[in-house]
Amino acid sequence: MRFSRFRALLATAAVLLVLPFVLPNNFMLDIAIRIAFAAVAAIGLNVLMGFAGQISIGHAGFLAIGAYGSAIAATRFGWPPLLAIPAAAALCAVLAWVIAKPILRLKGHSLTMATLGLGLIVNIVLINEVGVTGGPDGMAAPPLEAAGFALVDLRHWYVVAAVVLWLVILLSLNLYDSPCGRALRGLHGAEVAARVVGVDVALFKTRAFVMSAVLASVSGSLTAHYVGFISPQMASFAHSVELATMVVLGGMASTFGAVLGAALLTMLPQLLGGLHGYESILFGLILMLTMMFLPRGIVPTLALKLGRKR
Repeated sequence: MRFSRFRALLATAAVLLVLPFVLPNNFMLDIAIRIAFAAVAAIGLNVLMGFAGQISIGHAGFLAIGAYGSAIAATRFGWPPLLAIPAAAALCAVLAWVIAKPILRLKGHSLTMATLGLGLIVNIVLINEVGVTGGPDGMAAPPLEAAGFALVDLRHWYVVAAVVLWLVILLSLNLYDSPCGRALRGLHGAEVAARVVGVDVALFKTRAFVMSAVLASVSGSLTAHYVGFISPQMASFAHSVELATMVVLGGMASTFGAVLGAALLTMLPQLLGGLHGYESILFGLILMLTMMFLPRGIVPTLALKLGRKR
């Protein structure tokens, strides 16, 4: 398992290294950067949904908190972005830890509705606090700076996105095979059985929730500084559903499935944009067919079929 993980990480590094040299134009490079940032949030949500089995459809709230927290700290308080990003992540970690225990006591539809409420609360606060967040019009975010050098070139941004994504993939793969990862997968399969064998269910659920919130925050912060503008739409219900769909479409509990799901849901709207109003219908049809014929998600289903052929 360790050797296969090493090969997967090596192959990922090779793809990320070669990709900017084979992409035809800056538009595709921009899409690659957005995919990397979306994949960071999807991998974090996969820890909660795929590993621990806790459904969340309000996770865009943490992504928006990271984006706005970093932007507000940088623009209104003069913090350097490299300090504002971890500060926003720490804020998300504390918030996730505070609300994790009462929310994660719920199960099934109750848990889903509670996470939905969390995302809606964040969205409403961002809209109403006009003096701080800019309200419905959003606010500007400064560029990312390091040692007096501002990142404005797409290739420089790609390096940042690729390194962050690779490190998050490394973290997720190591977590999957660790005792903590096995405990999370155990409570996903049978929570009562996991409790019987000594797994602290509440503790591990809280850890998964906090980790997913922190990765969503980092994704939101980097996206804010890359795009240069943010709006309350980042915390919308539709965005939360999109993040959850990335995990389910690519494959639950699959790190590379989350990356693939993020890539598909980021690219498809761009590729289908010329269909003049029919892109949403075709997009929905693609998702339906995928779930019908690849019910476990794309990566696990294809891996299972390939294993059977071998």
